[in-house]
Amino acid sequence: MSNKNLAILGIVTVLMVIWAVIQSRVSSMPRSGPEALSYLIPGLDTTDIGSIVLGTGKDAVTMNRRGRQFVIANKDNYPASMSEISELITSCLDIKIAELYTDEAAYHEDLGVTEEKADSVIKFLTPEPNSTILAGIVVGNAKELGEGTYVRLISSDKASSDKVYVASNMPRIKNQAMDYIEQELISVNRDDINSVTVSFPGGDYTLKPKDDSKDIVLVNIPAGKKAKSSECDRVFAALANLRFDDVRETSSGLTFDRRYVCKLNDSTVYTLEIAKKDDKTYVSCLAEFTGEVPKKDMTKVESEEVLKEKEAKLLAWDKAQEFSAKHKGWKYEIAEWKAKDLTKELSELVEDQKKPEEVKVPQEPNSVSENQPVEPNSVQEK
Repeated sequence: MSNKNLAILGIVTVLMVIWAVIQSRVSSMPRSGPEALSYLIPGLDTTDIGSIVLGTGKDAVTMNRRGRQFVIANKDNYPASMSEISELITSCLDIKIAELYTDEAAYHEDLGVTEEKADSVIKFLTPEPNSTILAGIVVGNAKELGEGTYVRLISSDKASSDKVYVASNMPRIKNQAMDYIEQELISVNRDDINSVTVSFPGGDYTLKPKDDSKDIVLVNIPAGKKAKSSECDRVFAALANLRFDDVRETSSGLTFDRRYVCKLNDSTVYTLEIAKKDDKTYVSCLAEFTGEVPKKDMTKVESEEVLKEKEAKLLAWDKAQEFSAKHKGWKYEIAEWKAKDLTKELSELVEDQKKPEEVKVPQEPNSVSENQPVEPNSVQEK
């Protein structure tokens, strides 16, 4: 082999070695492409979750599993919205990481991934009494130029817990207890209301829809008064979308001296007992089906119309039973603007009738009344 060929072979060999070194280094570097994405929490069995803790310290929100649902310890164990719980768990399990940013704890505070500095902290724990962390997430600062969010996995392995990753799809984590409660209390269709009766210390009144009209009639208006239609309408439709801002189980210090009763055309009756304390308004709720609950009679062949009517009554009865079971014993704080519509007194719904104006008979321009004196300089007929 000639010296020239040997030289060429040597050069090729050196280039291949260099290429191998480069490939080795590239393969060991963190990859940020789609093919490098992996889940932050791999393989978590959700049936093992006994409780979920959001945040830290006195502001932490704790949700404990009770059978097939979760309750919120911070709100006297009020039932949590399972759709919200499911969304939280699914969102956390779907977090994908694109690269390992650091595995040194010294950088945690600057990246916002300490529990004290974090934007959100989520922990999934095993059931009590021996509750241990299954997995946890610390959500830190957004990466420069908005290219992801720094996250840290909490686990029993300290080496794993020190690692900070960049999440490519960090969801917004809800951190307040009320975020996990279904806050709609009652929602009825205005057209389905048969009557509304409001009771207050010293009196009561009833509102009904006018026949073949959307106008509202105030029953038994006091003499010399007329109803304020806009105010009556607000009271009548107060349950169209009633939501609450907070909930408690205890009734200590509350005096329920007002009542709002809404009767529907399907024989359902919603009763709200109302109390005021420290500029806040609380309600307790009950629903009853006052109609006759139909029974199945297998010996009769009934028309489709009759069957539909019976089905509607059974559905109304079931709905009332379910409502009362869910809300029995709970006291709900409602917004002040909505509380005003539920507690208006009769004096706020009426105003004085205007007296009819006296009709004045116009006089002829040059006519002289019978008792009108004649001007001294007037010309008298000779």
